[in-house]
Amino acid sequence: MRAMGITGFGKSGKTTLVCALADTLEARGLRVAVAKSSGHALDMAGTDTQRCFKPGRTVLAVSRDGTGEAMIRWGEGRRLLDLLPLIDADIVLVEGGKQLGCLPRVLCLREPHEANDLNHGLAVATWGDTGAPDIPAFAPEGADGVGDLNALTDLVMDKAFLLPGLNCGACGEGDCAGLARRIVHGQRRPADCAALHGEITVTINGRQVALNPFTSRLLAGGVRGMLAALKGYAPGGEAELRLKC
Repeated sequence: MRAMGITGFGKSGKTTLVCALADTLEARGLRVAVAKSSGHALDMAGTDTQRCFKPGRTVLAVSRDGTGEAMIRWGEGRRLLDLLPLIDADIVLVEGGKQLGCLPRVLCLREPHEANDLNHGLAVATWGDTGAPDIPAFAPEGADGVGDLNALTDLVMDKAFLLPGLNCGACGEGDCAGLARRIVHGQRRPADCAALHGEITVTINGRQVALNPFTSRLLAGGVRGMLAALKGYAPGGEAELRLKC
């Protein structure tokens, strides 16, 4: 799964851009998910479902009106990175998430100086009438507005990535944000993430699980030890193990 952040302060056009990018990406055949980091409570005011909401209470809702919609509403906080494995998408657009350092971002600025407070080292572009030094700028205004949206969509498809946020340091950087900044500036690649490209790969229901170096060595050593006792085992090859959880 890949991701791109759409980051800015209030009333900067983030939601408008997220919706436009989602439509354009879907028109290109991609499955898009939107993750919103909100500064206000998440509710469904005026509905019977909302009456069930209570702090600390989890509410699951399934629509029977033919739309096929479903939702889970937790009554307590969850990290965005813990929720992403629950979705199935080719690319995730993350609105907000100023503190997230494991993915690149497009900045929506009201003033140029705001880039300094939005971790501009992770920025692949700006969107809107206000840009920032040394960051590619795209704007919706003018006759070429649609062209700029398509060009920005090209950039999002090319530059999107998502690191696991383990901050294990196995890549040689101090944390995932350090690696992400290097990736954005073309100095490293997402494949340099040791938690996703170690000596053992674990997927659950088709989704890869990130492993810190200690866990990776522990699993790899245990599996090798068990396989070595089996007839037909030959060191130096590659083994595939499938397990029903």
